[in-house]
Amino acid sequence: MTTPVGTKWIGALSLATFGMSIAVLTPIQVLLPLQIEAIDPAGKVLALGWITAAAAVVSIVVCPVAGALSDRTTSRFGRRRPWVLGSGLMCCAALIALGAQDTILGVALLWITVQAATNALYAALTAAVPDQVPVHQRGVVSAFVGLPLPLSLIVGTFIVSTVVTGQFAAYLTLALAELAFILPFVLHPADKPVTRQVSRPRFRLHADLVWAFGCRFAIQIANAVGTLYLLYYLRDVVHRPDPAKSVFLLILIYTAGVVPASVVAGRWSDRSGRRKPFVIVSSVVVAAAMLVLGLGNTWPSALVAAILMGVGYGVYLAVDNALITQVLPSDADRGRDLGLVNIANTAPQAVAPALAGIVITSFGGYTPLYLLAGACGLIGAALIQPVRSVR
Repeated sequence: MTTPVGTKWIGALSLATFGMSIAVLTPIQVLLPLQIEAIDPAGKVLALGWITAAAAVVSIVVCPVAGALSDRTTSRFGRRRPWVLGSGLMCCAALIALGAQDTILGVALLWITVQAATNALYAALTAAVPDQVPVHQRGVVSAFVGLPLPLSLIVGTFIVSTVVTGQFAAYLTLALAELAFILPFVLHPADKPVTRQVSRPRFRLHADLVWAFGCRFAIQIANAVGTLYLLYYLRDVVHRPDPAKSVFLLILIYTAGVVPASVVAGRWSDRSGRRKPFVIVSSVVVAAAMLVLGLGNTWPSALVAAILMGVGYGVYLAVDNALITQVLPSDADRGRDLGLVNIANTAPQAVAPALAGIVITSFGGYTPLYLLAGACGLIGAALIQPVRSVR
């Protein structure tokens, strides 16, 4: 394909990604911890840990399976839109039901359902990029797919903490917002029907896809490990008087770095036709942010780290997503292969809590934790270099 996609399609895709992100990121940051604490104050830490880990494990399975099924969908509405609508409705219903739960088991089952639905939704949305977008435009489009993630965290947190009050009202608001934001993509006619099944090559691991997966896994481990205990780090090491507000300020600074860096890097990589240098440099910048956190242990160093992390991760989000679409081994199985790659996004959510807990308790606190995160960033930079099919 050589015809660029229009701004309406890019906007619809970006809005759908925003809706998905606000549905899954806001509860994990605010609502879910408070809900579990209200049900079981004494066991809240353990309960939150196993619920989020179980949901991450389910997500690992759901994303490639949903992607593969969407590849094979021959609906007259296209391959991806039926999955976006179906999984969006499923997520909406689960969020509303979650708001009424008062048992740990009920919370666990419905949160797993939310995660499963949003991962099926994500599989369809990410597959739409190589379906519709020519290679020379994928950097900037990938930037607009990545931007909703940090923005949704800020907007969602503001809504549930300021605009609406009460557990059920907060979940209901998120559910309706998610559904509203995916509708423009569902109604956009660009997703053409596939009227026949194309022949598919036997599944095999493609070397470039494996290297790209390894890079993403390392970077997401660095991100998850580095941010998981940030509130505790600010309270116990930096000694901020209001660590929760400090975390929110760091998120704002981080987002202010992500937005321009992502758009500029996406456009630059499209024009140059090069992806790997951007991924390598951004991975090193992410590693540098973690090293500043680990060695600085002050509020000014935390501010510097937030700026570095925003710029580095913004460049990474845009260009790595574009690079991934260029190393897919089969056009007929884009959804499945992108679903497999997405394991590199979800698996760290299950691995990071255990890894971070071991490092903090066994190796002397937060400095080793952030040094480990920095090392993961450098590993990510190294793993992308063997990719051969993309410059």
